[in-house]
Amino acid sequence: MRLLRVGRPGLERPVVRTPEGGCFDLSPLTDDIGPAFLAADGIARTADALAAGDLPATGISGERIGAPVARPGALLCVGQNYAAHAAESGSAPPAEPILFYKGPNTVVGPTDEVRIPRGARRTDWEVELAVVIGRTARYLGPDDDPLDHVAGYALSDDVSERAFQLERSGGQWSKGKSCETFNPLGPWLVTPDEIPDPQNLTLRSWVNGEARQDSTTADMIFPVAELIRHLSQFLTLEPGDIINTGTPEGVALSGRFPYLSEGDTVELEIEGLGRQRSRCVAWNEEVAAAK
Repeated sequence: MRLLRVGRPGLERPVVRTPEGGCFDLSPLTDDIGPAFLAADGIARTADALAAGDLPATGISGERIGAPVARPGALLCVGQNYAAHAAESGSAPPAEPILFYKGPNTVVGPTDEVRIPRGARRTDWEVELAVVIGRTARYLGPDDDPLDHVAGYALSDDVSERAFQLERSGGQWSKGKSCETFNPLGPWLVTPDEIPDPQNLTLRSWVNGEARQDSTTADMIFPVAELIRHLSQFLTLEPGDIINTGTPEGVALSGRFPYLSEGDTVELEIEGLGRQRSRCVAWNEEVAAAK
């Protein structure tokens, strides 16, 4: 199944899309797709309702698609999780996962504008596999299957302002990661039955139609299951939390490509998870007030 939220920002309605392409209204089950819905076994209840024919068909043509998860409790990100990206960043592969946070209000829809913040000089793109937590995970042991705690997967863009991240960081990365609109997500949340192996997915990105990234999740240093198990030793993962699992080589930080500017268009794609297309705009009071 593919769960999505459609409609104007703040007024999205929940929809489920079947592999055959049919769309069904999730309103009989929930007002929204968020932490409370996932914690209440929302994925299984959706599957049961679909099988029973309890969800009315609906159309979504022409409607905006929002982020597939409403306001996550935590947006956890893993840095330098592909060896080639670590190298292009000038770093050795990490010995254990690097963790940083993004503000949950960075999450926007897959075709929403990305606002280049005031004072930015080095705004960058990062195609990533996002993992959405469906069951609480804490202190997972060797006999636990971390993937049992996954509600689904989504396409994510961990937009970064490298000047804030690296030059003004104070030792932390979140300044360059948490600007508003810096995490387009979606178009949908894809349930694990459609993604049997999260370590066998192709990731690609383009800027203004020119190829940038082309890799596979098989190149992750720390695979999805290991990331979930590792993070659960340090914090409690809760339903609706999102883990951005890192980006492959091919970003502007490499020095091979220019950074993003006003008017640029970023497109991302992950096999089985859909495609994004975001236009970059310069932040100003008028843009902020219009959203």
